[in-house]
Amino acid sequence: MHLVFVSSLVPVENPSSGFDIANRAVLDGLRALGHRVSVIGYLQPGQNPAPGGDTHVLGELEVTNAKVGASTKLRWLATALLNRTSLSSAKMLQVTRDHIETLLRSLQPFDGIVLNSVQLPGAFASVFQKYPTIYIAHNVEADSALENAATASGRLERLLFKREAHYLEQVERQLTQAASAIWTFAEADRFGFGYTVSDRAAVLPLVTRWDLPQSSVEKLPQYDLTLIGTWSWQANRIGLDWFLSKVVPLLPADMSIGIAGQLADAPVVSHPGTHFLGRVPDARAFVETGAIVPLISRGGTGVQLKTIETFEFGMPSVATSASLRGIDKLPGNCAIADDPADFARLLTEKVAQVRAGNRQRLSGSAFHQAQKTKLLATLEDGLSRFGKAAAVPGRAIAEELADPSPTKKKTVGAPYGFAVHEGGKSR
Repeated sequence: MHLVFVSSLVPVENPSSGFDIANRAVLDGLRALGHRVSVIGYLQPGQNPAPGGDTHVLGELEVTNAKVGASTKLRWLATALLNRTSLSSAKMLQVTRDHIETLLRSLQPFDGIVLNSVQLPGAFASVFQKYPTIYIAHNVEADSALENAATASGRLERLLFKREAHYLEQVERQLTQAASAIWTFAEADRFGFGYTVSDRAAVLPLVTRWDLPQSSVEKLPQYDLTLIGTWSWQANRIGLDWFLSKVVPLLPADMSIGIAGQLADAPVVSHPGTHFLGRVPDARAFVETGAIVPLISRGGTGVQLKTIETFEFGMPSVATSASLRGIDKLPGNCAIADDPADFARLLTEKVAQVRAGNRQRLSGSAFHQAQKTKLLATLEDGLSRFGKAAAVPGRAIAEELADPSPTKKKTVGAPYGFAVHEGGKSR
């Protein structure tokens, strides 16, 4: 097959963020099946596109809120308001609809388009849906936006997140209803777009790298605990704030905690062993400087790539239930706790074992190979659906939502199992 892979950010040579890692895993899987893949999307500054393919870069674009100034954020908001779209899709409107249409015509013939996440596909949905599509849902984005609204620090921020949820709900409905197949990264998300499309949805197991790197098991830990993440993403920050405020005060004072990743407003923590390290040159190497990995997700949707990476390394961990979304079988060195006291107790016990000489490391190769095998099988099954039109009602919904006319009344119902009213959610 000749496939067109459409993504806000193109897969890159050295992926580091969870979004980049997932993009690269899907691209590598499609290529491993022998398909030709042409890629369309923006390139984040400082990155290089993944080698070995036909990549069409729409331009360089920084999409991370924490890395841009106030003027850029205001411009994005103005674009979103003017175009009556989500902020995430407004960022994509650096090119025109005509540019996208011309590019797609230049790539023909192709068998179908793989729409990766909601941002760029949502910005030009009516263009892409002239062709057979498969939709990749990294998260149920409307749900995540509503969770962020619930934990927002101010009224304006809360209103903006609710507005985002309102438009994301519409776009996700449009993309999923029209898709020949839907790929998610967690079982719960498979039903997150409604039972009317769940029969076309399947879970993609992920790997953080196609070929598993050699782990440095022989190195002694530099920290008792290591955490790394994109803390500017609200769902990640919720987990970090929970860990720092609820768990860390219960840990022994002699326990060392290394926290890597950009953190613009690091909170004041009284625990003497807590170290905020900022960006580190090698995220994978940093993870292995720890004895135990706390997996601290408290919300959001989709799979946690840091969890998969931890299991691939065979590192011992303590995880919340939310951190284990999309994982079928847990390794024996992973303990589960959602209560802060239990989480702290398990961390303390595991650190004591490491200090006593029991590293609790396992080989991650079996986990890694099982993930790859299931990923390839799921991709192959989804691709076999290309050319099989989605249900007629779904096509009608997609066409109705794609009509930009402000006078046309949208009467379709929300297929998620919830309805959005004035940016809010009722189940």
